[in-house]
Amino acid sequence: MPGRVLIKRRQLLQKVPLCERTILNLEKRGKFPRRFCITSRLVAWDLKEVDAWIAEQQTAARLPGTPQAQPLSRSPSK
Repeated sequence: MPGRVLIKRRQLLQKVPLCERTILNLEKRGKFPRRFCITSRLVAWDLKEVDAWIAEQQTAARLPGTPQAQPLSRSPSK
């Protein structure tokens, strides 16, 4: 596919603020773009797929009824 941009693990981790284990788990469940092997020691992700996933997460976060992150409440010190 002409114009396809691939990113390596380091670039992915700069773009997506998740740990490698979380990304792997999401990939296995089909909820994150799948990596593929370039060589026996190098994997890559399609940048367009990763950007689309990020856009989906942003859209889902804006939908009404979507659980939002709540600030941590601290219990009073004793």
